[in-house]
Amino acid sequence: DVPRLAAELVQFRPDVIVSVGPAPTLAVKQLGTRIPVVFVSVADPLGLGLAKTLGRPEGNITGLATLAPEFILAKQIELLRETVPRASRIAFLTNPKNPLHVQGRELRLRVAKSQGLEVVEVEATTREALELAFAEAARKKAEFMYLSGDPLPLAHPDLVAELALRHRLPVMFLFHQHVEAGGLMSYGVDLVDLFRRAASYVDKILRGAEPKDLPIEEPTRYMLVINMKTARALGLSIPQSVLVRAERVIE
Repeated sequence: DVPRLAAELVQFRPDVIVSVGPAPTLAVKQLGTRIPVVFVSVADPLGLGLAKTLGRPEGNITGLATLAPEFILAKQIELLRETVPRASRIAFLTNPKNPLHVQGRELRLRVAKSQGLEVVEVEATTREALELAFAEAARKKAEFMYLSGDPLPLAHPDLVAELALRHRLPVMFLFHQHVEAGGLMSYGVDLVDLFRRAASYVDKILRGAEPKDLPIEEPTRYMLVINMKTARALGLSIPQSVLVRAERVIE
């Protein structure tokens, strides 16, 4: 229960709170606390109402965004289509408890349809539901899948990779940790780097800086990671045009 945990955390009156993902950050914000908050891994902080502007948050919340939503989604789907050119039906795996997934539904549908794709929507809020979601996607004849950032699948990367392979689904991820666990490919920011940068924000706040004076940072660099072993297991031949753009290729 994220709101309950957030309330318990605030009662300890820490000097600063680090929140990971949109749901915990929103839960802390809704408590109305004045404790400084540094968020990590939130895709659309302005859309969620965490700040009025990126340059001057004007409140007690600042941090590091993971992506510019429309740009990154379009690019991820383009790379996936280039890798599986004959596919025309994409599955979106989302978590209805993730406010960004709920908010971003129309964007996902619009970008997919603009690229001529049919959409299959599946959901998961628990580990067990992940298995059911992959099975449902396969049953509905999805030919590839997009899995946006969410703490649930990130907590079970080995399971997600195994499910994708079991159901013969090429999956595009946001975080490279999934690819290292056996997923096909990712295009996004380095999550470890985000946490390193968040530490510098915490340090500044502990030294007296105000969150409202620390701009929310958007990514300036994205990385493509490809797992060639998984590609071979799926019977895919990664085009050279995709390979040359990869930051890392896992053999």
